[in-house]
Amino acid sequence: MTEKLHAKNGGAPVDQLRQEYERQTALFDLQPPIVQRFLEAQARQIAEAYAERMRNAHFALPDRVIVTENVGPIPIPQAAREQRVGGFRDRLASLDVHDTMRRRLVELEQSSDKAVAVSAGLIRYAAATHMVRNMLPSGRSVTYVAVDEDDIPSIPIRDEVEPESAIMAPTDAIAEEGKAEAGRGNLQVPYVSAARRFYLPQWVAFDDKGKMLVNSIGEAEAHVASMQHFLNVLFAARSLAPYMVADEEFDKKRYGMLGQLVNQGRALAYYQTSDMIRAIQERAAAQSLNRGLSLRLPYFDDQDLKIKTHNFVVIPAGRIMFIPAFVVRAALEEQAKLAQDTRFSHSTRKHLIAELKMLEDAFYQPDMA
Repeated sequence: MTEKLHAKNGGAPVDQLRQEYERQTALFDLQPPIVQRFLEAQARQIAEAYAERMRNAHFALPDRVIVTENVGPIPIPQAAREQRVGGFRDRLASLDVHDTMRRRLVELEQSSDKAVAVSAGLIRYAAATHMVRNMLPSGRSVTYVAVDEDDIPSIPIRDEVEPESAIMAPTDAIAEEGKAEAGRGNLQVPYVSAARRFYLPQWVAFDDKGKMLVNSIGEAEAHVASMQHFLNVLFAARSLAPYMVADEEFDKKRYGMLGQLVNQGRALAYYQTSDMIRAIQERAAAQSLNRGLSLRLPYFDDQDLKIKTHNFVVIPAGRIMFIPAFVVRAALEEQAKLAQDTRFSHSTRKHLIAELKMLEDAFYQPDMA
């Protein structure tokens, strides 16, 4: 919707970013191969420091650079080549490379020396490109659909020609021999079909029924953390060079991983909620919940892209005998509050209310009606 509005008004924001991306790409391609390799080497250092939010970084400008087509390389003054960011004062101010690197590159790009300004822009382009294309694995072509007007599409469309998974165990590989590969042996497919519908199957911990595909909840949490880091690197590249949103690989990776993270993050929260329900039931059976009960209900926030907790009191602290009706009442009260809470996105609110409904259903008893 935003891009359509921009287009009606001349398309300035979107078009300017695309034009700047194309300009920087063309300028990088103009450079001699030796200068390109040098820029790429510096970009690796900058990208790693920037993505990990280090306190300081060092890089160098090339000794010469082409500033326009049909004009030979222009030398860069030796005094301007060595660059360091993140000094003592920056550390005292708790500034990391996200702040200091952007500031330094802006200063260099505003230099009266055209060669210095152009080389700084090329360093920025090369570092952002390295983060998008080299620091992150590429995945499958996927299409997600939104359910019930979700803010982010996260349900992968099933591929009609995908082979079925192994029946021995969820982690078994299967072998198939397609017509085009006849006579060339078996193709090993090491992930279950539910995982292969996503962008990066190796980080899929739950299938479409909520069943855990990995060995432990810790492993599932590690998969979610890997997906979060993937997107953090992409967003870091965007913050360093906003025009990277016009890069086709950036768009493909952002779309593929965003839908996967939202899907798996919600699945993890549902699984943790089910564990919480079982724990409450076990403690209630053991008569160990008669001194009060407060809950920290896990949910996935699709705006911050992380697991958070919604805290509320079921039974105030004190000597009060636990009965299931208390949980049902508390779950219903929280659902009513959340229905009007504008701090959450529409889809996050719906997800959290669904978890409260799980809690309500688990402790509802017919005689409560």
